[in-house]
Amino acid sequence: MRPLAGRKILITRARHQAQSLASALEAKGATVVAIPAIEIIPPDSYDALDAALWSARKYQWLVVTSANGAEVLAERLAALNLPIAALDAFKVAAIGPATARALGEMGLHVDEVPKQAIAESLVESLRDQVGGKNVLLVRAKVARDVLPEELRNAGATVDVVDAYQTIVPATSADDVRLLFAAPSRIPDVVTFTSSSTVTNFFRLLREANVSTWPHGMAAASIGPITSQTLRHHGVEPSVEATEYTIPGVVEALSRWSAANATPANR
Repeated sequence: MRPLAGRKILITRARHQAQSLASALEAKGATVVAIPAIEIIPPDSYDALDAALWSARKYQWLVVTSANGAEVLAERLAALNLPIAALDAFKVAAIGPATARALGEMGLHVDEVPKQAIAESLVESLRDQVGGKNVLLVRAKVARDVLPEELRNAGATVDVVDAYQTIVPATSADDVRLLFAAPSRIPDVVTFTSSSTVTNFFRLLREANVSTWPHGMAAASIGPITSQTLRHHGVEPSVEATEYTIPGVVEALSRWSAANATPANR
């Protein structure tokens, strides 16, 4: 039997990114409910990013912290009529395999991908390579400051530019209210693929007048930073991926389900 048969799983990824996770979970037998906790929208202005791309040759490193950032880079290059060759002077670092794949699809060679897809691991990969270098860091408007601070501590000059920002989708609170209206609808587990999805999901619960975490509902985290945010909100994750990727989440959920079998999925 498929390891997630009989499980109802709520996924909170942005709508345009949800399908890959949903399909992988469904292939393992899960029933999937998708309610996005984040929506990706443009930053207040592209001015800083565009100016950095026009003066790209001043930088020695490009650091990108998400596939969303890579997609925006490609869009802004096209909007400015700049060829991908405008970034040839860079060495390129990606925070994880999905980001590296998105950069590769642009035609960029990725020089560094850390062992773990978190800022701390990326710092360790770059620490000995960025001293005295100019670094362009492309990321979300609101993000942890570990990466720019530690790169500066390593001797780099870091320009941080916003590629996008995240908001709570307008219709998601109503969807959460409906989902949690009856005990029979409550999912077995909720997946979180970033700290932003955690923070926004708890906001959605408040807006839906769900005052406490539902009894028996597990939380699944993509990695330790997301788990830390869950604990900040008073929830101990039942599942944490050991590989901080979407396939890692699916594998961790499959192991958890097998170890916590219920009569429905024995």
